[in-house]
Amino acid sequence: MKLILRKPDIYGAIVSNLCVIHCVATPFIFVAHTSSLNEHISTPIWWSYLDYVFLTISFFAVSRSTKNTGKSYMKPLLWINWSALLFLILNEKYQLLSLPETVTYITAFSLASLHIYNLKYCQCKNNKCCTQNG
Repeated sequence: MKLILRKPDIYGAIVSNLCVIHCVATPFIFVAHTSSLNEHISTPIWWSYLDYVFLTISFFAVSRSTKNTGKSYMKPLLWINWSALLFLILNEKYQLLSLPETVTYITAFSLASLHIYNLKYCQCKNNKCCTQNG
């Protein structure tokens, strides 16, 4: 947890990209699993809970990044993207709306991109810039 708090944008970008890989890989893994067993699809519990692990780590990364950013516009952008990703993952679990998977991928990549942008261009050089924007 300390590593996430020290380098939130790096871990946020990594976790967002892992989330996309997880989402993309899931259908392929279960199609291969189903065709080899000729049974109906059964998702391992640990695999289905990875979404929540990614969201939790991402929450802490966004929270810390918004405290350390030097640009006030990054705070709402990070939180809006994280909230959208939370909604999309919950929507996928509970099938509230019929949305294409690409919306989730785009949102996760956007969150990763925002973390990378924040890391490269929005870091405080001293504590004053962070406290003035907060």
